[in-house]
Amino acid sequence: MAEIRNERQRHWLTLESAAPGGPWGCRIDSVGVKLPAGRLTTRDLMSKTSHHTRIQLERLTGIHERRVVGPGENSFTLATGAARDCLSHSRHQAADIEMLVSTSITRSKGRFAQSFEPSLSLAIKQAIGATQAVNFDVSNACAGMLTGVFILHDSIVRGEISCGMVVSGEYISHLSWNAARQIRSVFSNQLASLTLGDAGAAVIVERAPRGTGIDVIGFTTLAEHSRLCLAFPSSLGPGAQMYTKSRKLHRVAINDMPPLVAEAIVEAGISLADIDYLIPHQTSARAIRAGTREFAARLGAQPKHVVMNLEEYGNTSSTTLFVALHKYLQEHKIRKGDRVMLLALASGIEIGMALFTIDDLADGYGHPH
Repeated sequence: MAEIRNERQRHWLTLESAAPGGPWGCRIDSVGVKLPAGRLTTRDLMSKTSHHTRIQLERLTGIHERRVVGPGENSFTLATGAARDCLSHSRHQAADIEMLVSTSITRSKGRFAQSFEPSLSLAIKQAIGATQAVNFDVSNACAGMLTGVFILHDSIVRGEISCGMVVSGEYISHLSWNAARQIRSVFSNQLASLTLGDAGAAVIVERAPRGTGIDVIGFTTLAEHSRLCLAFPSSLGPGAQMYTKSRKLHRVAINDMPPLVAEAIVEAGISLADIDYLIPHQTSARAIRAGTREFAARLGAQPKHVVMNLEEYGNTSSTTLFVALHKYLQEHKIRKGDRVMLLALASGIEIGMALFTIDDLADGYGHPH
């Protein structure tokens, strides 16, 4: 593990290379997703606001629709469904999972009630048959799943385990409904809540030969901005409310991400132009395009492709990166040999990234167009 100061000397980025002195690397074996059947268009959501807002949300964000849970669906069912899908694409059986990490913000096993003890990870491992796995829950806002991969990567390259699963089920659409009851204008701090959708995702990571698999994985925390996004139990009824200073959060991210990305690609010994697919957190199309322009201006290069899938799914919180990766694998857009960077942005503020080359992972998905 290396700790490297960025060019402004304000923050620390904790980077792990593929094999920090040990014999093992770590690779992504498979990715699974569970999406609710229900679809909610942005037009339908905005037609149900309590106040006439005149907000053109689809034009502002690029989000046409998102998936929303129906009767009997919740964090647990989404997470469990994603875990089973992940296993269906894997050479591993549930009994091979030695560590299972649940990373969702929401932990509902019913409609609204959240389950903290026993842990959601325990319920998931029992449901999928991974009964021998060490299990625990971790929450790190929208960076949760990548945080789980970071933890498993460390355990694998140290030789403590050989195979683990990260899983998340995000039922967050109640934040949208509660925001719709209160929002009055485009300047509301609940605007970001209207971009959210529900989804489950899972990823299996496993031991690999040294020098293969994940090249670099890293995180940094910009804690002075921790109050830019806060959530509380709703004062209106079931669910929660979230308040986000979106403009300031995006300004901080656009300003601070490029030097941190630069450190990661230097550690990997490549240029940003060598990255075939950059998958950023899916906040809004405008924010992603602005970030891409800033990368190009400050780093002198840009990735070959920047992935956006928010038109169909919106922002699905901790599952976002892996929902996008799964979609591009299924559609055979990402192929063997492609270099991929996952870039997480979460309230806190957390910035995380993972850089890896697609190997046999691509073989288990979709059919070429």
